[in-house]
Amino acid sequence: MSALFYLNKYLVRYKWRLLLGSLFLLLKNVFQIEMPLVVGETVNDIVKISKEGLAANLDEFFKLGLIAAGMYILLSLISGFFLFMTRQTIIIMSRLIEFDLKNEIYKHYQKLSFTFYKKNATGDLMNRISEDVSQVRMYLGPGIMYTVDLFFLFGLLLYRMLSTNPELTIYVLLPLPLMSFLIYFVSSTLNKKSAKVQVSQSKLSTIVQESFSGIRIIKSYATEKVAEKRFDAEAENYQKESMSLALTNAFFMPTIILLIGISTILTIYVGGLQAANGEINPGEIAEFVIYVNMLTWPFASVGWVTSIIQRAAASQARINEFLKVDPEIKSTNTQALAFEKSIRFEHVNLKYENTGFEALKDVSFELPKGKTLGVIGRTGSGKSSIAYLVMRLLDPTSGKITIDGHDLKSENIDAWRKKIGYVPQEHFLFSDTIKNNILFGLDREYSEKDLSPEIEAQLIKVAKDAGIHDTIMSFPQGYDTILGERGINLSGGQKQRVSIARALMKNPEILVLDDCLSAVDNETEEQILQALKTGLASKTAIIISHRISSIKYADSILVVEDGKVIEEGTHEDLLKSNGAYTDIYRQQQLQQDQP
Repeated sequence: MSALFYLNKYLVRYKWRLLLGSLFLLLKNVFQIEMPLVVGETVNDIVKISKEGLAANLDEFFKLGLIAAGMYILLSLISGFFLFMTRQTIIIMSRLIEFDLKNEIYKHYQKLSFTFYKKNATGDLMNRISEDVSQVRMYLGPGIMYTVDLFFLFGLLLYRMLSTNPELTIYVLLPLPLMSFLIYFVSSTLNKKSAKVQVSQSKLSTIVQESFSGIRIIKSYATEKVAEKRFDAEAENYQKESMSLALTNAFFMPTIILLIGISTILTIYVGGLQAANGEINPGEIAEFVIYVNMLTWPFASVGWVTSIIQRAAASQARINEFLKVDPEIKSTNTQALAFEKSIRFEHVNLKYENTGFEALKDVSFELPKGKTLGVIGRTGSGKSSIAYLVMRLLDPTSGKITIDGHDLKSENIDAWRKKIGYVPQEHFLFSDTIKNNILFGLDREYSEKDLSPEIEAQLIKVAKDAGIHDTIMSFPQGYDTILGERGINLSGGQKQRVSIARALMKNPEILVLDDCLSAVDNETEEQILQALKTGLASKTAIIISHRISSIKYADSILVVEDGKVIEEGTHEDLLKSNGAYTDIYRQQQLQQDQP
């Protein structure tokens, strides 16, 4: 239950809805407990009239029945109206909190660092913001509503029953301590089983998400059966855990109904003896039977509400687990940032926490503003790690990165990233139009109505610079072509070029290309590089590649091997040095010359 304390801030935020809903519940129950009194008085009147002779009093019976039915229906309507108003306050409150909680989780996800997403499965992240939040909402809505309802109804009924017949009340309430013990005993079991169900649900979501995202790999390797078996195994585990939880939960209802039934039998038996001795009126027996049955649903709902609370506690504990994760990359500086001189790496080392792999070792270099830096090396040499550090997706394990002599850690991270246009090695496109994917590089969303001629002209220009304009225009819908998930209806080279156009659309001060030309042919690569060379005349750029053709125009080139910078210089200087760069150049020349 302690995990649910986190939600108190939302209950305080919507306290007036909660208080108003509670008031409506109180009024609902005030009118509801008047209904058994109508029945009791009617029974007493019927008994009184019956003693005078049925045939002579048919009109009085009919009149009495109409009055009783009218009063009962009126009280039912008033009670139902206040129940409706309760749902309009407490249930809507739960929906508003669900909305706020999902937004809070999503915003927190956005703040978490790059390494967080390497440690956690996407399916699990999705499950916590969807399924877990839904479980929490059930606690905030039905859970609170039925708990408050039981509190008010039981209190009012207890007062009315004690006022009417204390002795009979004691007999009626005898089974209730046993019911309370049963609920306490089972709740701990429900908590453990609810947690297991949620964990299994997350694993199932992860398998489904990975299967859909990697469907091309599954089909190309013809491993559909393997994927099915993996899914079936986790689905069976989820079914087993859910059935175990359902079995425990199902134990409540029959038991509570049995105990309420025992209370009804005691009411009729003890009340009958008292009526036979002239201690009470027959109508009081009818009242107590209705009172007992009015308690049936609230007490029967205790098991259901307990299950809701236990599920919500387990879900909120999982949500809190992520909400308590502090972003590794933090920025408290909100001042504007000017980049005027250079980016400098000073003895930078980087070790990945989750694997312990040393990606960079004692890396030092300086990139003046307006210059282009090329980074080349084999796969796994640490090239992309340099890009991550420049964008401050990661912080160095040791050493320092400075911007104009100021430590990057002390700068405004949002302002710094807004200056950077990034094209990743693993290109990612959204399920949207090609136009919107390119416009994503801008600071805000653009619709067809507010897309100015200048923006549209810039859109076409960057597409041409990226070598993708002609391809886009060959599609029936052109720039309005809708892309599938991750741009699945484009080839690898086409996706890379759209990604480049997106970065250029931002018109960044600093452009980072992380091996993004690997999937294009030499002719297209040269076209893009020439366009970049013209467009980057006053820009700062970092071009990372394993192909020399991509970086030969750079003002300075770093050769990286095993996380270390082993050579540095211009293309011509490195060729003259006859070192590792020359070896790479010769190998690639031989590959190009081969038929």
